[in-house]
Amino acid sequence: MASATFRIWRGERGAGKFVDYTTEFEEGMVVLDMVHKIQANSANDMAVRWNCKAGKCGSCSAEINGKPKLMCMTRLNQLDLTQPVTVEPMKTFPHVKDLVTDVSWNYRVKKKIQKFTPRPADAADGTWRMQQADVDRPQEFRKCIECFLCQDVCHVLRDHDKHDEFIGPRFLIYTAQLEMHPLDTGDRLKALKDDFNIGYCNITKCCTKVCPEEIKITDNAIIPLKERIVDEYYDPLGKLFKMFK
Repeated sequence: MASATFRIWRGERGAGKFVDYTTEFEEGMVVLDMVHKIQANSANDMAVRWNCKAGKCGSCSAEINGKPKLMCMTRLNQLDLTQPVTVEPMKTFPHVKDLVTDVSWNYRVKKKIQKFTPRPADAADGTWRMQQADVDRPQEFRKCIECFLCQDVCHVLRDHDKHDEFIGPRFLIYTAQLEMHPLDTGDRLKALKDDFNIGYCNITKCCTKVCPEEIKITDNAIIPLKERIVDEYYDPLGKLFKMFK
């Protein structure tokens, strides 16, 4: 049976170091399997967050060889096992212990976004009528599993620490999901412009690249939101039209 070395970050509250663990592996194993095996045999006190082990809960996010990934969806045969495999916690959020970070900031951000506000029913039976194309458009954004890998890789949060000013790609797609909903009557554009600073995003598409659900975050959510803000606040013809409306 072959063996591999995993270089795992150990420590608390940002302080710590990498520790090497060499252990055997079998065909078909993923990084989370190896972390569990190391935890069981060599490091009983190692902290790691996980739940479904099926790529649907978003709990086991980490940085593997410097790239944000889900540990449960990263197979060993995708990695160069002739070199130590580094596993460390996400860098955008406060470190708690070992591979665990505090992602509660994300839930506080979500509360700041105007909630879904449906228009009155337009049929006698109390239901709504809408086009299927309008239903389909925001459906993609509902696939988000809130792994926060897109938040982790976003340079506005990761490198510039703008957590107080920018909501990050996860909540830009959440806002897009609401703004593009055919029944919603809310208006979040001013908040996106002034409070959530969507202008900080320079559409590098790094968030799209790490999304395990392959949501086209940049093309289908962020850019359309930016276009709506431009139309609403910066289009001179639009302003002229409103003056005579």
